Amino acid sequence: MGCFFSKSRRKSPKKDSALPAGDESATGNDLLESSNGNQEAPKQYSWDKREKVDPKDFMLTGLKNETVGRLPGKLNGQQFVIQDCENCNIYVFDHSATITIDDCVNCRIMLGPVKGSVFFRDCKDIKCVVACQQFRTRDCKKMDVFLCCATQPIIESSTGMKFGCYQYYYPDLAFHFKDAGLSIFNNNWSNIHDFTPVSGETNWSLLPEDSVVLEYMPLPDPESEFKSVRISTEANRSIVPLTKGGRRTESDESCLFVFFAGDYTTANARKLIDETTTKGFVLIQTKEVSMRPEDVNRVFQNNAESLTEWITKGPVVALELNGDGVVEACRSIANEVFNGTKLFVSESKNTSSRDVDNFFNFADMQMGL
Repeated sequence: MGCFFSKSRRKSPKKDSALPAGDESATGNDLLESSNGNQEAPKQYSWDKREKVDPKDFMLTGLKNETVGRLPGKLNGQQFVIQDCENCNIYVFDHSATITIDDCVNCRIMLGPVKGSVFFRDCKDIKCVVACQQFRTRDCKKMDVFLCCATQPIIESSTGMKFGCYQYYYPDLAFHFKDAGLSIFNNNWSNIHDFTPVSGETNWSLLPEDSVVLEYMPLPDPESEFKSVRISTEANRSIVPLTKGGRRTESDESCLFVFFAGDYTTANARKLIDETTTKGFVLIQTKEVSMRPEDVNRVFQNNAESLTEWITKGPVVALELNGDGVVEACRSIANEVFNGTKLFVSESKNTSSRDVDNFFNFADMQMGL
């Protein structure tokens, strides 16, 4: 291959032409000063204009008996490191790329949404609230985790691990979930994979269903820099819906309720949760996933033809609700509260279990679970 060059060449000024008219005795210094006066400023590139980053702003290390962390806007999607901390309350009220926590003991840790992985290594006696794409521990002991995880959480060479469903709120949290690319409806908090199981021993379990986050993760000290952040750990305020997960259900009857993409899909799903839980029904699991026409045929079968056109607008949000009489109650709510909304509800309790299995098996395959 050749190179292209411009035909016009920059002409070098003749030595004589640089001399002032009528003065052939101009010195070399005069010429240098003249040429310097016409010099252009050096080019500036985008990387020259970047704000200088201090690595210390993105780590907490060697702390003891302190309340520390980061306020909203301090990380803005960067990586973060926590290491060698003891008896600390740590609050990260921002979204980040990845977070590693190493060699921490007896700490309470709240992490805002993490786009990638959260990795605990060699930690002991930790209580935490975590939202992330991937969650993993290695060589950890006695951890209580309120978790929202888009993929299957993994523990390795870890013991005494207990998990509960994420329950937390602060004003910027919904925006941070969006910035981190996480869906509040994709939470596999109870689907734990133990990479190093030991025969006859149980390395992990679920926290009691009535566990209160505040008893594990206290609010920040009123005198700390986080005093201005409004926080709630109440389940009905949580950004992430409280689900039963892998716990045993009390009823054999479940119902599939699916909202198709629209302007108020998230708000409608929350409204449904409020309507059903106040009637005593239980939210088992939720998923937000994209579907293709062939997926609709496989999942919804006899109802597929009328639903195929609705999947073109974006992902669907599906909920499994459980309790005696839940199918009839959901169909009634659909007619009274969501009339005119694009949705699917199980037709009867005779087919509802099949509906639930078809959809969530498909969703798990789509997400690689």
